[in-house]
Amino acid sequence: MKAHVLCGLDRPELYHSSLNAGRVGLMTNQTGIDRLYRPAIDIIHKNYRLNALLAVEHGVRGDIQAGEHISASVDKKTGVPVYSLYGDTRLPSDDLMKEMDVAVYDMQDVGARFYTYLYSLSYLMEACARNNIPLVVMDRLNPLGGLKVEGTILEPDVHSFVGEHPLPTRYALTVGEYALFVRKLLKLDIDLTIIPLDGWRRSMYLDDTDTPWVAPSPNCGTLHAAQCFPGTCIFEGTNVSEGRGTTMPFEYIGAPWVEADKLADTMRKRALPGVFFRPCSFVPTFSKHKEELCHGVQMHIVDREKADTFAAGLYLLETIRDLYPEDFAFIGIDENGLSHFDRLLGTKRYRQGLVDAKTLIEEQQPLLEEFEHTTHGIRLYQ
Repeated sequence: MKAHVLCGLDRPELYHSSLNAGRVGLMTNQTGIDRLYRPAIDIIHKNYRLNALLAVEHGVRGDIQAGEHISASVDKKTGVPVYSLYGDTRLPSDDLMKEMDVAVYDMQDVGARFYTYLYSLSYLMEACARNNIPLVVMDRLNPLGGLKVEGTILEPDVHSFVGEHPLPTRYALTVGEYALFVRKLLKLDIDLTIIPLDGWRRSMYLDDTDTPWVAPSPNCGTLHAAQCFPGTCIFEGTNVSEGRGTTMPFEYIGAPWVEADKLADTMRKRALPGVFFRPCSFVPTFSKHKEELCHGVQMHIVDREKADTFAAGLYLLETIRDLYPEDFAFIGIDENGLSHFDRLLGTKRYRQGLVDAKTLIEEQQPLLEEFEHTTHGIRLYQ
């Protein structure tokens, strides 16, 4: 039987006094819903003085594709002004903060460091601290659970909007716990209130609960895609398709020059625990290799307790690079010599050939353990 879990938005008795104090500025999107599927926008507009909507990547109603800039507008349903924080600027200005007496954040993350929602929240926290505006975070569970950390700790010289703070790739915190982490990390003097979850335990994935699943972005439509995401998102920084433009983004990995059976056989010989690589072919309708027949593998997570999806993704990338050295390439290298891949992986040393996958994974293990130790005191749930 699934656990009954209430998110922060489901607990108005805990946030009524904070939101009833004046004008509300709300950072949210389509994932900000209560257990009856009612949007936070509509709930707060009906019961409080909703004065500003803050739009981050994908927009307040989740109708914008990845990477597309968002313009200032008016929400058609409520008539509330929408201020873009994913266009010319991603930082809430002091003028914007004057439009609210209290700020509210309510969005579902996927539990991976790359998601830009995390840094939109931390930028909002800095703006609230600077302008002495209280912030209410409606906590939401981590869909990947709260126990397993994986990947790399982001190195300072590759920080960006897909990795701003020294987090693991899979960081095992709720959004409320992440806010506490940021407050401590940045030493922010901020009036921060976390409206906690009720009924959630760290061992629970989203599908262990009765929490509704709403796709947090257009290319992460299922929980299985979210589970693959910490391992396969790094392919965004290569000329290999990560499955965007198909029905299985972040599960399908391939390119026109890959031999599906050969890749699948090679990956199966690695005997990585908890994952299975099935040969597949696909044709993306947009993004890399649009309308080209691609061949590769689908990553199946067959035992999520045993699987290290970050390691599986990095070993998959290394295998493709080794099998097809004349075809494989890292893309998006900027004037500073950094690539998008570096920012996603959290280090430039792998692309530069200073470490291989096995070495990188092994050297990160004590850093992951240190992260778990340092965040123990901010964990709100057992």
